[in-house]
Amino acid sequence: MGGLAAGPRATAAAKAPLLAPTPPMGWNSWNSFATTITEAQALETAAIQARELLPFGYDVFTIDIQWYEPEASSYTYNAKPVPTLDGHGRLLPAPNRFPSAANGKGFAPIAAKVHALGMKFGVHLMRGIPRLAVERNLPVLGTSGVRAADIADITSICPWNPDMYGVDMRKPGAQAYYNSVFALLASWGVDFVKMDDMSRPYDAHSPEIEAAAKAIHASGRPILLSLSPGETPVPRAAHVARHAQMWRISDDFWDDWKMLEAQFTRLENWSPHTRPGAWPDADMLPLGRLALGQRDTKFTPDEQRTLMTLWSIARSPLIMGGDLRHLDAPTRALLTNREVLAVNQASSENRPWFVADDRRVWTARAAKGGHYVALFNTGDKPGEAAFDLRLLGLSGKVQVRNLWEGKDEGPGPLRLARTLPPHGAALYRVIPA
Repeated sequence: MGGLAAGPRATAAAKAPLLAPTPPMGWNSWNSFATTITEAQALETAAIQARELLPFGYDVFTIDIQWYEPEASSYTYNAKPVPTLDGHGRLLPAPNRFPSAANGKGFAPIAAKVHALGMKFGVHLMRGIPRLAVERNLPVLGTSGVRAADIADITSICPWNPDMYGVDMRKPGAQAYYNSVFALLASWGVDFVKMDDMSRPYDAHSPEIEAAAKAIHASGRPILLSLSPGETPVPRAAHVARHAQMWRISDDFWDDWKMLEAQFTRLENWSPHTRPGAWPDADMLPLGRLALGQRDTKFTPDEQRTLMTLWSIARSPLIMGGDLRHLDAPTRALLTNREVLAVNQASSENRPWFVADDRRVWTARAAKGGHYVALFNTGDKPGEAAFDLRLLGLSGKVQVRNLWEGKDEGPGPLRLARTLPPHGAALYRVIPA
């Protein structure tokens, strides 16, 4: 049946390391710098990340949108951008913001410094081909005579960003264009690409999702692909997991309780589709100093604990968005609780339960035995959240450990019940007594 011929190739494929075997962890510039980050700010932040967060697993450092835009200034986009391009219509870092990128070096110098810190380097990329490349009708690298206007779909435009046109993947040279883009990123040493304007509308953009995955494979570099924004449709779970390692389940998430409350349902819906190498992404953690330094997070301390508890028990990627130059002790403690991070990185059988109004419960199996139980009060008043541990197959007494407090609470009954503050959460590990 051809088994012998397929054997060596199948063995080689099996030995290829899985990209993102655990939920990615890191930092991204969007929540704190918008479109404006510079080389000096990036390197300062990367050094802080390496010192404060890398020891706890936060190893991806990502420069978000419009690093190619010399005039980028805020959370709004210039209507007529003039991005920095090479002669083949590929985006380059704006040298007025990233001086080391001059003379065709791109992000290679910054990537090398990030790698030297022991971290991975990520960039943001918009779907498509720059409109300026189409206006200039630049040649597509790797083709004989194909130009930008030949592959652009000028009817496929992002509703909120004016930089790009879609690429019509039915056209000759379309895949070559994407191959050229990812070959350039790979040559710089990029490890992670957050690709935007991809997941909605999903079916309209799925040819370009497939094209990006093919281009990464062709580049020869193991680049992790993160699709943005959501809401990625749950019925497309199998397709998205074949082509990306993480994908957004919502639009941009900010420090607003209603947004946080809505993520519960989305993570519940996605929970059957979470597995190593495929991570539904509830978006970045808007904690600490945000929005070009204009304010601190609006989440209360209880809401911040709820955020970290939910992202951890649901195994969403943990990407810090706040300005690390202003990292305070409470935020650092929230991000670096090793017992909580172990839930995110090493638990299994993660699942939601539906037991009461204004209460949410998740459980998971702990890697070193026992179970994790997360209790949430999403109501506006203090109240009891409870869970019957017999549903996990437990009997008799159990030993209870409070992960956020880092202490054992001693033996307890099979009804785990705690009074929680409004919008509050608690996280426990339970083992048979």
